[in-house]
Amino acid sequence: MTNPTEPDRSAFEYNDEAGYPDGKGTLSQDQIVLIDEVADDPHAPAFDFAVVDNKETSVYEGIVDDHEVAGLAYNVAGDSRLVLLAVSVFPEFRKQGIGTELIRRVLDDVRVQGKTVTILCPIVLTFIENNPGYADLIDVNHPGITKGRTRSS
Repeated sequence: MTNPTEPDRSAFEYNDEAGYPDGKGTLSQDQIVLIDEVADDPHAPAFDFAVVDNKETSVYEGIVDDHEVAGLAYNVAGDSRLVLLAVSVFPEFRKQGIGTELIRRVLDDVRVQGKTVTILCPIVLTFIENNPGYADLIDVNHPGITKGRTRSS
């Protein structure tokens, strides 16, 4: 049973853009593990890995020794916005700060490009809630999902 004073990390509201007409979605156990990592240690030390924007597959890839160990999938929406879809980290690389650092580097890249983001990934939303310095990157007209409330436009 959950503590009623703690927020439910699986309570996310999706807009119609996310493809859930009832506004609800179910998180996988993998997503919950990554949300916990990002929420519990949002300033995890950087793991030694490279981040590559694979524009052909629309995935920012986390690379260790020429092997992809993590990814953040996205769609391009016009010239000035990315829709951040999903973060994944191979199980053996979790709890090492890779998910957190991947999101940080992607958002830093978005900022350098002068773009905004629509968030359809609850892991990215959790990161931004724990790192409000990135909140200005959320597109005001197309914010994406919210946690436990409706984000105003």
